Amino acid sequence: MISAIEKEIVALLQKSDKKAISLLYENYADALYGVIKKVITDEDTAQDVLQETFVKIWRYSKKYDSSKAKLFTWLYRIAYNTAIDKVRSLKNKNGKEVQIETSAVYKVSSGELNQDVLDIKKHLSSLDEKYQIVINALFFEGMTQQEASDELDIPLGTIKSRLKIGLRELKKIYNP
Repeated sequence: MISAIEKEIVALLQKSDKKAISLLYENYADALYGVIKKVITDEDTAQDVLQETFVKIWRYSKKYDSSKAKLFTWLYRIAYNTAIDKVRSLKNKNGKEVQIETSAVYKVSSGELNQDVLDIKKHLSSLDEKYQIVINALFFEGMTQQEASDELDIPLGTIKSRLKIGLRELKKIYNP
């Protein structure tokens, strides 16, 4: 059963009424912060992620569909995914130091390269465009799935499905 406050929040979100954010914050901020704290232990970072979560909620407010998920479930997913994305981006930032002494970049011989996969861009073009776009964004532009979802304005679940199907199609090409 949907509460009166939830109905009001959803109606305000659909109209892009800024009162919705205030009501969301009053009613859900503590719960969402709890979700974020399970993923991120640092207090300041968790606060930043909570703020990013509310920005995303506002940005995607028109996309909320009450027939697909309860409001809290939708909010939970946004908070959880934002926290996971933050953890990944922090790991990527911290792990980008280049250690030239131990690098094997210049030690690869042409015999070690798999000649079959060097033409991946050619084979990629044989896939449907919707799969090409997703694979290109994730593998050649280095986006996370969430970033690709945001950038391409495609739901995250659709990004994941298209990636899976696209990779399955490429696998058929390379392993007939």
